[in-house]
Amino acid sequence: VSVAIGELADGLDIDLNAVPKKYDGLDGTELAISESQERMAVVVAPGDADRFREIAESENLEATIVAKASEEKRLVMVWNGKKIVDISREFLDSNGAEKHIDIKAQKIQPFENDVPSGFGEGMKKLAENLDVCSRRGLSERFDSTIGAGTVLMPFGGRYQRTPIQAMAHKISVEKGHTEDCSVMSWAYDPVIAEKSPYHSAYLAVAESIAKLIATGADRENVYLSFQEYFEKPMREPERWGKPLAALLGAFRAQLELGAAAIGGKDSMSGSFEKLDVPPTLVSFAVTTAKTGDVISPEFKKSGSRAAVFYPETGKDGLPVSSSLLSLFDKVSALNKAGKVLSAWTCARFGIAEGVMKMCFGNMLGFKFSDDFKAEDIFRPANCAFILELSPDCMEGETLGYTEDTGKITLGSYSVSLRELLGDYENVLENVYPCNIDQGEEQIPAYSFDVSNWPGSPEKFARPRALIPVFPGTNCEYDTAKVLYDAGIQPEIFVIRNLTQRDIQRSVEVFTEKLKNSQIVFIPGGFSGGDEPDGSGKFINAFFRCDAVKEQVRELLNTRQGLMCGICNGFQALIKLGLVPFGDIIKTDETCPTLTYNTIGRHQSKLVRTRIASNKSPWLKNAAVGDICTVPISHGEGRFICPPELLIKLAENGQIATQYVDLEGNPTMDVQFNPNGSVCAIEGITSPDGRVFGRMGHSERVGANLYKNVPGNFDIGMFRAAAEYYK
Repeated sequence: VSVAIGELADGLDIDLNAVPKKYDGLDGTELAISESQERMAVVVAPGDADRFREIAESENLEATIVAKASEEKRLVMVWNGKKIVDISREFLDSNGAEKHIDIKAQKIQPFENDVPSGFGEGMKKLAENLDVCSRRGLSERFDSTIGAGTVLMPFGGRYQRTPIQAMAHKISVEKGHTEDCSVMSWAYDPVIAEKSPYHSAYLAVAESIAKLIATGADRENVYLSFQEYFEKPMREPERWGKPLAALLGAFRAQLELGAAAIGGKDSMSGSFEKLDVPPTLVSFAVTTAKTGDVISPEFKKSGSRAAVFYPETGKDGLPVSSSLLSLFDKVSALNKAGKVLSAWTCARFGIAEGVMKMCFGNMLGFKFSDDFKAEDIFRPANCAFILELSPDCMEGETLGYTEDTGKITLGSYSVSLRELLGDYENVLENVYPCNIDQGEEQIPAYSFDVSNWPGSPEKFARPRALIPVFPGTNCEYDTAKVLYDAGIQPEIFVIRNLTQRDIQRSVEVFTEKLKNSQIVFIPGGFSGGDEPDGSGKFINAFFRCDAVKEQVRELLNTRQGLMCGICNGFQALIKLGLVPFGDIIKTDETCPTLTYNTIGRHQSKLVRTRIASNKSPWLKNAAVGDICTVPISHGEGRFICPPELLIKLAENGQIATQYVDLEGNPTMDVQFNPNGSVCAIEGITSPDGRVFGRMGHSERVGANLYKNVPGNFDIGMFRAAAEYYK
């Protein structure tokens, strides 16, 4: 309240008693300063307040008037009828009383790596280094494809193992499509920071920009944001010297590289008893680009020449700015000319780290040029670029060539990529697991092929699809867009549940809208916050209301309509019984269900699925055996089913899709079957196929998405739904 509201106007009267509370018993001070990141504060004209609250209510949001702007330039807070804050804006804007302190910057310590004596030993130590090793088990806990705008997945290549150096995501537009994307990177090295906060901050700025260049962006219009975190300085000049040195290094980098920091967050409280954080200045660099210009770091093909490009280094050990800017422009020009297949910018661990990680994505080997020795590839190479170039481009110093050997070779020495990858991923396996054993039993590849699909008895040029939005749903806009593109008219309807009357009214309106709809589509999200045994629980309860249940049955049984649920929507369909039984029934332990992933955490990645049955009208445009790559993002996606029922589903062609490996075989391998589903089942249908549920987010498709992972991402299910009504 004190910050989010207190900075919105020069004069404010805040009623702390009006602030909605999650917990009772908070006093005025706690209400004023407690963080509440799920809230937003907005200012509206007095005449618009009621209308604003109506709009918020329609979106199932609470909107409460807690303050009024005043002519008098003072921040006033009232609690229980008493003023507990009354401060002039002039004082607040002054940043308080002036403070003075003597500061002494520390002497710079050497921070170069120890160069290993042997190539094989050096590569193994590099893969196992905590600053280098895989964080895939952590990254996959976060939804990387939400919004259907992800240009680069966090990990690229056929094996999804090469980490990206910058995020690239399409600019969000509710309707239509765009090829504009935001590109963001970060850089910071705590080891350098402990030795020289000045060098660390300069390199953080330079490397964060270099990562944007290596991802296909230009250096013009790059902006920065800093995250600063230092030990509590108290009144010790040496401790104050660390943030001073870091800020001077960052400021010099901004001036020399022409990139301004326009935001950030700082903290000077990184101490606990005798423990201090290392001097921390993280640089985040952001700009925009066209999706067609975005490149990724995994080596693309065997036989490519890779070249290395170095900036000049000054006597202070930092890149010479004029040389670095020229290098940025050169890399950008080569990319614009279509000469760059993949790119990586190096840092403290030099060329060796870049080559190793570029190899992992497609498990392509690499042979270094004879001109390179171990000390050349392991020494720091801050802001150097490794580029995989097209055959007609001979720019740069030849670093080596990609090859199909499955190993990295330097001179007469070689190391196995698979062994390196094992070392690289096992370091944090017991902290953030990603390679658990889910069994190795043989799994049948189900096949149920049909060639004729009945159409709807009613015909529509553009059938209507009703998309219910429940608390926690977050895929409604992606779903609406892909339905519209396929020739279906979507309507998003927000289910309100703040009061009993809201629920009752939502049932009434939804039921009426359902009468005029031909498709019901339940999108994904985290219904009810995915509380224990709660995934899809509220959706389940809503659809079991008599009026809603009656209209769903009328849609499916009388009008022969369609229904689909993805992820959270699939969970709801199963809990209702609509899959696999085709009706809303009372389910029990004899029914299939979806439960927690075997790995015990949320999984977000791309998986390969095989069409096992095309019986469903939703899968009319797919052939049995087709393999489609699809984003998944769920914590409860493990399909389990009694064996007797499983046999019946297979015989009736209701097993629609299965998780498969790179050879197209159904598998329990967690790399391909992300949740441990029985028989690798990813999607099932109702007996007639008109109700389809699956875990994979088929709606997250579009041009220039997931550019760093090969695959077919569109099985045509939305077009097939439109064709059903032609």
